[in-house]
Amino acid sequence: MKRIFFAFALLIIAKFHAQTWKTDEQYIQKFAPYAVEEMEKYKIPASITLAQGLLETGGGQSRLAQQGNNHFGIKCKEDWTGKTMTHTDDAPNECFRVYNDPRQSYEDHSKFLAYRPFYVNLFKLDMMDYKAWAHGLKKAGYATNPKYAYILIDKIEKNRLYEFDKTSSGEVLYVVLRMYPDLKNDRIFMAQLDQSRSSSNPVTVKVPYEQVSYAKQQQNVEKIVSKAETLNSILIKSHPNDGMKFVIIPDNLDLEAVSKKFGISESRLMKWNELDGTQLKRNDILFLESKSSSGNVATYKSQVGESMHDISQKFGIKLKKLYAKNRMDYGQQPQSGQLIYLQSKKPRK
Repeated sequence: MKRIFFAFALLIIAKFHAQTWKTDEQYIQKFAPYAVEEMEKYKIPASITLAQGLLETGGGQSRLAQQGNNHFGIKCKEDWTGKTMTHTDDAPNECFRVYNDPRQSYEDHSKFLAYRPFYVNLFKLDMMDYKAWAHGLKKAGYATNPKYAYILIDKIEKNRLYEFDKTSSGEVLYVVLRMYPDLKNDRIFMAQLDQSRSSSNPVTVKVPYEQVSYAKQQQNVEKIVSKAETLNSILIKSHPNDGMKFVIIPDNLDLEAVSKKFGISESRLMKWNELDGTQLKRNDILFLESKSSSGNVATYKSQVGESMHDISQKFGIKLKKLYAKNRMDYGQQPQSGQLIYLQSKKPRK
């Protein structure tokens, strides 16, 4: 009997361990879509962007990434007018850029390479040749470490990041799932995948007439149709936490459009989802009703790059309740691997 119990316990532990991702794996799962979007816009291989992000942040663990959303160690430079923080790197207390969210850091990294003359020769290289890009970055002076190119190449090959160079923003989640099959047990990830899979039906729209050129009018038509098709593709889903209604945003949208589609005021959507702005991003979770005061599981280990708001949306818990349960100050963010309490209050030490 003891042997049977022991074997059963081992099976449970093995199953749990299979879904406990290493920090680098968590980083790739979360930020691969950003890297692929940047590849489509700026023609920088997604493998290179991800490898640089992994290296610069230590898999999302660096102080710059966690406190400043700076994933590429970009310093202030003379043209930066945004928020800053000091950090000791090559010299004590150097000035580094601070971003509102990691997505801004990814785009700023793309612009940093695309618009500076030092890196112009990179864009003459084959986008599928990550080795040439790695050596090109070192030759252009991106980093001082003489082994920089080889470190990037090792990260790309060790984590199969080259797979992301062959995909698109609409297909990237399929690549992530192929690389990490246990994600099939993550219902929120699968909801995002389902949303990316949904194909919209043709829609009929009214386009207001403007006295502009035919080409300009065609552009207006395409924008309106594209937005209508995006809205038409949104699927209402049932959340694991008490079946609450929610949607996955399929592409960048304004809250007003979603509000009109579902007949729910913007103010209610902002309140229920604790939003501080009206711009919704691709793969955002948006609840169509008030969230719960507790989760459907007892605890959760925070992953790389997750904020308390991310966790509250993932588990359908009101953000203030989540902070209270974990005895954290509002606005404080979790460390990667931190145990987050979702039902009962965190025990006092």
